[in-house]
Amino acid sequence: MTSAGMAQERAEQVVAAAGQLFAAGVMSHSGHANLSARLDGERFLMSPGSVRDLAADQLATIGLDGQVLAGEMSPSAAEVIAMHGVVYRARPQVGAVIHTHSPAATAFAVAHRPLPCRTEPLLRFGQAEEVPVVPWGPRGSDVSVRGIAAILAERSTTSAVLLANHGLLAFGPDAAAAAHLVVAIEESAEAELAARALGGAVDFPEGALEAVRASMARVTR
Repeated sequence: MTSAGMAQERAEQVVAAAGQLFAAGVMSHSGHANLSARLDGERFLMSPGSVRDLAADQLATIGLDGQVLAGEMSPSAAEVIAMHGVVYRARPQVGAVIHTHSPAATAFAVAHRPLPCRTEPLLRFGQAEEVPVVPWGPRGSDVSVRGIAAILAERSTTSAVLLANHGLLAFGPDAAAAAHLVVAIEESAEAELAARALGGAVDFPEGALEAVRASMARVTR
């Protein structure tokens, strides 16, 4: 596949992921989000602002140093380029990053509470541990970016972080996987909040992750 063909394919994957998030009902009322997809070791595609009715030709090409190489970014979206770039630099295996203000997940971010892994979708979609909280810093600032980098270094297997008083940052091998994880996190946050009315959520039994992995392996053989 040519470089242009690969870029078009990645752009279409980002557009499909944005549609998936709206269809799942995990977006905030404003519909605000940022989605990106890695092109290679030096560049990624990123949504320019609002992702409602996003089209592939609206995506900008960004360097890992934060420079806009092609396309345009709205001022508000440009502020969060560094949040995406720090994930790609820290995690070479990551192919896509999604930032949302999903309401239930953001409630945990506002409360500065890590989101426990107590639902099976989290185990299945790449977050078999709590979603940690990054200390607050102004959006896209050096303080915020350093905080994300520190958590990623400390929690080498996490596939998502909560940004204190802000929202959710999730990542995966491709845009579809990252979107699946956003949905799983939002549903898990909703379940945690609802379970409190019933006395509180309960942890998985020991060995649950291994059991789920074994079940998934049997299905994919």
